[in-house]
Amino acid sequence: MEPLDLKLKLPTGHQVLGFESLGSTSDLAHSIGDKQDYADVEFLWIWTKRQTQGRGRRGREWLSREGNLTTTLLLRPGCGPAKGAELSFVAALAIADLVGGALRGASVQIKWPNDVLANGKKIAGILLESTASDGAQLDWLSIGMGVNLAFHPEGTPYPATDLSAEGATLSALEGLTRLIDTFSFWHGEWQKGGFAPIRQAWLARARGLGETVIARLAHEETSGVFEDLDEAGNLIIRLPSGGKRLISAGEIFFA
Repeated sequence: MEPLDLKLKLPTGHQVLGFESLGSTSDLAHSIGDKQDYADVEFLWIWTKRQTQGRGRRGREWLSREGNLTTTLLLRPGCGPAKGAELSFVAALAIADLVGGALRGASVQIKWPNDVLANGKKIAGILLESTASDGAQLDWLSIGMGVNLAFHPEGTPYPATDLSAEGATLSALEGLTRLIDTFSFWHGEWQKGGFAPIRQAWLARARGLGETVIARLAHEETSGVFEDLDEAGNLIIRLPSGGKRLISAGEIFFA
């Protein structure tokens, strides 16, 4: 399985391994991370035209037809799991910039924890995975990113869309190069200022802030007003009783 010769102009520290087809960009990234291959590459992007065995959050199937953007970024961030989790918000801002740049005038928002919406419909998703052999510092971290450029699924729990359906045209390679640029920018902001500037920018684009949301958790469902995002990236909702609750994992729907 030889990578394609893409001849891309990339920011310093970035490298792309591109393929005609892969089962899963994340699986390949994990294999590379475990073997310590490409250990000298700061940002290693795995990209494929078609993905046949991908997965999303909670083990859901994540297939990608040719024309959409499917990529996984492999990092060795040199931090612990909690700090590394902040990169999910970095990726969401990067994708929001990509989508917003293509859809001038559209409403582009971020839905906690890791979806990007265009005009109220899901256009992109993010999957963060990592390993930490000593429990203290990450061995590697992968950010799987899928952006609907030309196609979107039907019959999903949350309405979906794609760039072409919203009136814009962007090839997968163009999308990849723009995403690399926007991610590089937000990653730089994270390195300079930590989570604070990321949190502020994320909240400025948050879907449902100040509105009632329904949180579907592993073993229960709760609702309240989406009030804030804490300094660890947890959702803060105000319950009908007046108390507050932190949501660290779950699915959010809007009342």
